[in-house]
Amino acid sequence: MLKKKRAARLVKLYLSCPKIMSLRNIYADVILPLSIPGLFTYSIPDDMQGLMCRGSRVLVIVGKKKIYTGIVQRVHENQPEGFVAKPIVSLLDKEPAVSDKSLDFWEWLAAYYMATPGEVMTAALPGGLKLSSETKFALCEDYEANVEQTSDEEFLVVDALELKKELTVQEIMDILGKKTVMPVIRSLEEKYIISIYEEVKEKFRPKLEFFVRFTDFADNEENLKNIFDELKRAPKQENLLMTYINLTNRYSDKKPHIAKNQLLSMGKCSSTILSAMTKKGIFESISAAQSRLQLSQLPVVPPTVLSEAQAESLGQIKEFFWKGKVTLLHGITSSGKTEIYVHLIMEYLQQGKQILYLLPEIALTSQIIDRLTRFFGPSIAVYHSRLTNNERVEVWNAVLASNKGAGPVRIILGARSSVLLPYENLGLIIVDEEHEPAFKQYDPAPRYNARDAAIYLAGLHKANVLLGSATPSIESYFNAQAGKYGFVELTARFGKAVLPEIQVVYLREEYKRNRMQSHFSKPLMDQIQTALALKEQVILFQNRRGFSPYIECRACQWIPGCRNCNVTLTWHKGPNLLKCHYCGFVTQPFVKCETCGSTDLKTKGFGTEKIEEEMGLLLPDARIVRMDHDTTQRKNSYQQIINDFSERKIDILVGTQMVTKGL
Repeated sequence: MLKKKRAARLVKLYLSCPKIMSLRNIYADVILPLSIPGLFTYSIPDDMQGLMCRGSRVLVIVGKKKIYTGIVQRVHENQPEGFVAKPIVSLLDKEPAVSDKSLDFWEWLAAYYMATPGEVMTAALPGGLKLSSETKFALCEDYEANVEQTSDEEFLVVDALELKKELTVQEIMDILGKKTVMPVIRSLEEKYIISIYEEVKEKFRPKLEFFVRFTDFADNEENLKNIFDELKRAPKQENLLMTYINLTNRYSDKKPHIAKNQLLSMGKCSSTILSAMTKKGIFESISAAQSRLQLSQLPVVPPTVLSEAQAESLGQIKEFFWKGKVTLLHGITSSGKTEIYVHLIMEYLQQGKQILYLLPEIALTSQIIDRLTRFFGPSIAVYHSRLTNNERVEVWNAVLASNKGAGPVRIILGARSSVLLPYENLGLIIVDEEHEPAFKQYDPAPRYNARDAAIYLAGLHKANVLLGSATPSIESYFNAQAGKYGFVELTARFGKAVLPEIQVVYLREEYKRNRMQSHFSKPLMDQIQTALALKEQVILFQNRRGFSPYIECRACQWIPGCRNCNVTLTWHKGPNLLKCHYCGFVTQPFVKCETCGSTDLKTKGFGTEKIEEEMGLLLPDARIVRMDHDTTQRKNSYQQIINDFSERKIDILVGTQMVTKGL
């Protein structure tokens, strides 16, 4: 919170913000994370005037008590009609948290995709930057006088509050075992037994790393000799002291500090030993904020030399960029589109511009980051939905810093949500695999297409856009053929590689001739066994996850369906559940038909889970791993599977469309 009232600083900041013309009757239109059309007008207190401008993050009260984080959209002097504007509670940051161009972009997203400004804000702003209050309940000072008037349910709440000083609504629901608890709460409030208040907690916390160093006393040579004499009876402490000295000999600092975990690991002792030495005044502990961004520290290498076809395509792209056109690069598989991207990124980095590299899938992000870090090192930050709230805040702040030329991050590599970061100096946007439907946000609002939104965003920044695909979308290809987009073709594979042979197998004939092994045809099994014999790897693609797409009653053909979506429920054998892949509805498998009561139920079809199981039975010596939505729930699971596959720890990779994305 900012509560600085010094006149000199106030005047200085006031003069530096030309949008604010007076210190009296100043108002702010604020975007709140609510699905309500329009903005909310608040008055700016005198001590915040001059400090607040467009893009500032503020705390405001909505209704009687609820507190939310809002973003200032506009500062003005127009007094609202029909109501008295509430004052802004607090200004949260010294600098705006959202750039001017981002707010213009938010405004367009809300209008074009028919969403509210609050829905756009909710989608764009990381959770760690969106503070909101939580309603809590505590006992009043004189509550005991009215306890006798309580009902059984009310007494349970009072009893819980006597043990625990405060409760949330959810905790009261758990105590009473019911969802409708507001009548009980209102009754207790009317009897002056409980009081209600709102609590706001900071969600973002910097990552702290703890270090150890000598105190001023121990840094003295004579004192250090005395310390060694005292520690002769404490061999573990003496060993830790020697470990610290050996580790710090390599440093030239007068009082170097060593990471606490490193010191304990090298000294092979517990933190209790270190605490005892800290109490004796030998060591002192200090902490420092550490970045959560996994920026590469490896030395960068120059980009690879382009082939003749790649160099020609790059020249054509630059010509279209010079004309200000969005350009579609239609390059066949393995034609080397990524190398062209690398050369383009290098040029825009030299101009001091920001680059946005959009990919449709997190799995692709994990692969590309390994390739690009060789050329750009710590300049790349990754942004997608699998990051924690704290990591997303740090990427957001890194982009804000790069707007001012600070920090190493200049390239953002990410999924569709990365288009919403607060850029101010974009020079190039690359949309790889632009045809992918994963660029479309279906739920919740705003239901935007990141590819189309990126084109508008580039217009705000006067940046260039390159769309890349081996199979362009119909609309992009039409725009290219109509002359609206530039069009560049790359028809030769890199290194004169030959296109793979495609063999079509008619399964109906295979079933007739009784040549099928489970769900696998003889040609497929022959090819798999040949590849394994040659120590090669195999990828099996099945665009259905789970064990069986549906369960059917043999008597009447009844099929269990989702109660929300009216689609069949997929059986997942591992957790033994029926799941809807549209809305997430889950239920236990049925033991009998709901129509005729028959218990003769049979699974139909097969998904990745069944392929993995049956392939393991047919080829017991093969190392088989499945990559689909069910096996990649953990944060780094994508990366781990891809790394294992690249390191040949996997013989057969079974998966959904994730395995088709450029592997």
